[in-house]
Amino acid sequence: MKKRLTFFAFMLVFLSPSVFSQEPRDTSVYLVTCGPGTETYSIYGHSALHVVINNSRSDNVYNWGVFDFSTPHFAWKFAKGRLDYMLDVENYRSFIQSYFYEKRYVISQKVNISPAETRRLMELINENLKPENRNYRYDFLYDNCSTRIRDLFEKTIGKTLLYPPPVEDKKPPTFRKLISKYQNPYPWLKFGVDLLLGSPVDKKAPFRDRMFLPVEMQKELSEAVVNRSGKMIPLLQNPVIVLDFPVPSVKHHFLTAPWVVFSAVMILIIIMSSLIKSKRGNRIMDLIIWFICSILAVMMVFFNFFTDHLELRWNLNILWLNPFIIICFVMLLINRNGTSWFRLVFYFTAGFAVLQFILPQYFNVAIIPLLAIILFRSSIRGDFDWNPLTLPVDGEGNL
Repeated sequence: MKKRLTFFAFMLVFLSPSVFSQEPRDTSVYLVTCGPGTETYSIYGHSALHVVINNSRSDNVYNWGVFDFSTPHFAWKFAKGRLDYMLDVENYRSFIQSYFYEKRYVISQKVNISPAETRRLMELINENLKPENRNYRYDFLYDNCSTRIRDLFEKTIGKTLLYPPPVEDKKPPTFRKLISKYQNPYPWLKFGVDLLLGSPVDKKAPFRDRMFLPVEMQKELSEAVVNRSGKMIPLLQNPVIVLDFPVPSVKHHFLTAPWVVFSAVMILIIIMSSLIKSKRGNRIMDLIIWFICSILAVMMVFFNFFTDHLELRWNLNILWLNPFIIICFVMLLINRNGTSWFRLVFYFTAGFAVLQFILPQYFNVAIIPLLAIILFRSSIRGDFDWNPLTLPVDGEGNL
C-alpha cells in the first residue's frame, strides 16, 4: 500500500479550518480503489477517500496506508508488529498521477451519504488528522487502509448501513485463501507468506472482515445499502474508471517454482549422501543444511512468541522447524554426535508429516521436499539401525 509522505499537502489541509467549515451540500465523497501493483507492498491494491469541496476548490485524497521509512528502528518495529501507520492528505491530481506512472487501474465511486452524514464524516476525518490521532498501530487483517474507511462509513451512517445477509449454502473463504488470490502470480512470495502466517489466517472471513483487502472492500461495499426511511439506497454509485490499466501479468517458469527447486535440492542431497564417504564432507553438507534450517527455526520461535503480529502467532510450522534443530546445528558446530537430538528432530518431523493433513492450518506443498531433507539427514545423524546409510566414525566414536 502507498508509502509516500506528502507533508506539505497535510499541513495545507490541517491548517485550513475553512476546508471543514463548508456547507456539506457542497461536498462530495468518493471511494477510490486502486488495483494491484507489482511491488510486494502493492500486490493487494489500495483504498483511499477522495473528498471534493466545490466552494473552496478543495480536491484531496485521504490515505491511511502511509508509513515513515525514517522511523527509528524501522525494520525491528516492523518485525515486532509495532510499526505505526498514519493518515496522509494528498492532492487528488498528484495521487492519480502516481498511479498512472505505476500503470495501476483506479476506480472511483461516489458515496451516497446525506448532508448531515457528510458533516459527520468530515468531523471524524478532522479529528483523525490531529497530530495525536494521526498515527495508528497497523494490523494487516483488522486495521489497515481499507478497514479504516469501512469503519468511518459505519460510524458516519450508523445502523442504517446494511450489509447483505450471508448465503447459507456458501461457506465464506478463509483469510489465507483471500490473500493467496493476490499472491498466486508470485510463487516464492506465496511460499514465504504461507510459511510465516499462522493458523489465525485459516479462520473463515465473514462478509465484513473480508474488507481488509481493498478490491474485496470495493466489491462488498458495492453490495451494501443505506435505509432511508424504508427505501434501500446503494451505499456506492456505479464505478467510474479513472485509470484503465490491466492487472499486471507476471510470467514465471515452472522449473523455478519453489516445490520444483526444493525437490531438485532434495534429490541432489540424496545423491551426495550416497556418494560422499568422508566424515569431513558429510559434516560440511550437514552444517549447510542445518544452518539454513536453524535460521528458519529461529524465525518460527520469534514470530510465534515475540511479535505483536497476531496473524503470525500459533504457526504450526514450528512443529517441524522446531528449536531442537538449532541444538542439532550447535552439535555439528562443536563436532559432537548429538545422536539423541537428531533422533528427536526426526520424530517431530515424521509426526508432523503424518499429521499435517488434519492440523488446523494450511501448509504450502513446497515444504514436502524440505521435510524429506530433514527426515533423511536426521535419520542418518540419528544412527538408526534400520537406516542403510551410515556416517564414517573417527577413533573416538564421533560421527
